[in-house]
Amino acid sequence: MIAHSRDTMNIEEIVQDLNQRKETLQLGGGQEKIDRQHEAGSLSARERIGALLDQDSFQESGLFAKHRCTNFGMTDKEMAADGVVTGAGSVNGRLVHLASQDFTVVGGSAGEAHCNKIVQMMQSSLKTGSPFIMINDSGGARIQEGIDSLSGYGKVFYNNVMLSGVVPQISIICGPCAGGAAYSPALTDFIIQTRAARMFITGPSVIKAVTGEVVTAEDLGGPIAQMNNSGVVHFIAEDDLDAIAICKRLMSFLPSNNLEDSPQLEADDIIIPDKALNSVIPLDPKQRYDVREVIGHIMDNADFMEVQSSFAPNIVIGFARLQGRAVGIVANQPNVMAGVLDINASDKAARFIRFCNAFNIPLITFVDVPGFLPGVEQEYGGIIRHGAKMLFAYAAATVPKITVVLRKAYGGAYLAMCSKDLDADRVVSWPSAEIAVMGADGAVDIIFRNEIKKAEDPAARRQELVQEYRETFATPYAAAAHFQVDDIIEPAETRRYLAMSLDFLHSKREFRPQKKHGLIPL
Repeated sequence: MIAHSRDTMNIEEIVQDLNQRKETLQLGGGQEKIDRQHEAGSLSARERIGALLDQDSFQESGLFAKHRCTNFGMTDKEMAADGVVTGAGSVNGRLVHLASQDFTVVGGSAGEAHCNKIVQMMQSSLKTGSPFIMINDSGGARIQEGIDSLSGYGKVFYNNVMLSGVVPQISIICGPCAGGAAYSPALTDFIIQTRAARMFITGPSVIKAVTGEVVTAEDLGGPIAQMNNSGVVHFIAEDDLDAIAICKRLMSFLPSNNLEDSPQLEADDIIIPDKALNSVIPLDPKQRYDVREVIGHIMDNADFMEVQSSFAPNIVIGFARLQGRAVGIVANQPNVMAGVLDINASDKAARFIRFCNAFNIPLITFVDVPGFLPGVEQEYGGIIRHGAKMLFAYAAATVPKITVVLRKAYGGAYLAMCSKDLDADRVVSWPSAEIAVMGADGAVDIIFRNEIKKAEDPAARRQELVQEYRETFATPYAAAAHFQVDDIIEPAETRRYLAMSLDFLHSKREFRPQKKHGLIPL
């Protein structure tokens, strides 16, 4: 910087001084620390922003922000932008507000000014109706600032809740995210974690000291652990650039706020029946198949962005487009546990349903479910209240809801997968579907137990009764006769049926009793 008094400087020198100050601050902790980030396979905070936003669209806010801590030798300690880069820009032409923590500046630790900068961007998102993106790479709370640091975190958490359901919130975890800092991502809608990142409330050393358990940082807070075991993470990225690519793709399905519809792409008017759908599912209700193959045949360009693919894989959720319109997909996965609903699957689906409803994204549900998972562990774990979350989420949703019964639809799980009685707008069935209180084998063993015992050939009589029950009660025609199914269609016509239904339901308006909010089972 120029070492002259401002009283003796001309405008060119003042501007030069400004530019030098900006250049110094924009280097964060310095080139040497940026190089270390690169050596570790990571981008710097500003490089991440540059990769995410459209070229030359970033307008920074708070570059000159400074802490006001005087404890522990902090009085004269310079911290560029107080360890976080904040501002606004565009992603594919759409406004976003964002914050990117700078690990090269005291480990990206969060203090008062640091958190206030983040909060200002969150509030700007709320005022402008634009998504908020947080790129996390921080050692945690700035201990030197004590209670002011905790207060800053509290303000971030509060504003996460204020933004919830109003604008999409996306967290990208590119480095450490420990302690209280992990709660902010948990309050957002989607978390993308890179393979190099770690996220946990208490680290391995604390756990060892308190409980005696020995665990590595990878096994405790790596992306596999936080996806497969806890279900905290929604997407796993190979590196920073992959995380940013996932973020951009995700945003393409989402509206900017809860008053808008998702961006709609152009589509062909003509829909050709897909005869492959007639044979994609085995008729044997016990035979496995991958429901994602069904989704691929029906959705535009077979493009399906699955969410939480490795958590509770017995249910599949994600985003796709049908005739250019974004939709949320919920589908049982017969390839895993026969597509049964359990605690984790119920939680996973319910949260996704509520997100889609909050942001005006129609829901399409593909049903092939044998029931809720039985067992002592499930009952003690609260399958009743967890399963009730799905019932609550679907019943509370007012977006267009379309259900396709592919094969099995038994008992309470049939209801939980958005049946007509949970206010589905359309329920359509394939002709090979079975809709009943329970499977034919189990039903016959209960209803005709004595008759089977008395038969000359119990096995043969049982098989006759199973077939009779299936033809009488477990067909979609019985459900259609009672108007629990709107139509029974050839599988090949599914795409056309769904596209027409979405068009007809696009202007759907539904009003519910006035209240603060419903009380979802927890």
